[in-house]
Amino acid sequence: MAGQEELFAAVDALLEQAGAELPPPAERARLRRAAGLSQQQVAAALQLKRRETVADWESGRSEPRPPQRAAYLRLLEGLAARYPAPEAAEPTAPPPSQPSRATTNSATRGGT
Repeated sequence: MAGQEELFAAVDALLEQAGAELPPPAERARLRRAAGLSQQQVAAALQLKRRETVADWESGRSEPRPPQRAAYLRLLEGLAARYPAPEAAEPTAPPPSQPSRATTNSATRGGT
């Protein structure tokens, strides 16, 4: 019979899996391509019968279900650690505007 600690560890693992969100479909594809993996390789590793299943996950046509979901999430998390998403370009502030000549001229003439 399992001890209380083992039961709690099993429940914690289930809670972690249930709450873990997969990245958006486009990011799933980006991660796989960044690692140089084919859809067929991912399908084989997850013991899927069809490569098209991975294509469906990456296009958003379907979502993975247990038990492959947890394994796919683990793969994506590992790939994300190795191939982080490119940083979004921070919006650049417009360059400071040059004072107009009228302002510059009046300032040099004493403001009259």
